[in-house]
Amino acid sequence: MGFFNNILKKLGMGKDEAPPEPNKPIAVPGMAVPIQADMPASAPPKAEAMAQVDVVAKLDAMAAANKGLDWKRSIVDLLKLLGLPSDLAARKELAADLNYSGSDADGSPEKNMWLHKTVLQKLAENGGNIPKDLL
Repeated sequence: MGFFNNILKKLGMGKDEAPPEPNKPIAVPGMAVPIQADMPASAPPKAEAMAQVDVVAKLDAMAAANKGLDWKRSIVDLLKLLGLPSDLAARKELAADLNYSGSDADGSPEKNMWLHKTVLQKLAENGGNIPKDLL
């Protein structure tokens, strides 16, 4: 998800794009098989818990410095608040990124409402504390 990842990054929720470098084998003189560094063979990889991000507090703080942007109701204002492009081309890219399958015209109020709701839902799925009344 290209454009949506930009949103996550702006909110401090972005995931590292590149996977961590795997442990490299270490050749030990006299051993037929190299050993793995840093991790015993029997240790399973640890799953990282998803940290909760206070998205509402972050966006409200940004909105306090940018009067007139209603991020809670407008996808255009949300994108502007994050310093991301909010023009029609950007919203088309975001819709494609979020797999929009509706028939609403680009830029229509219906499509913009779908984008806004879907972005908030995806933020919640990625550890954001989005209140139910916004979903």
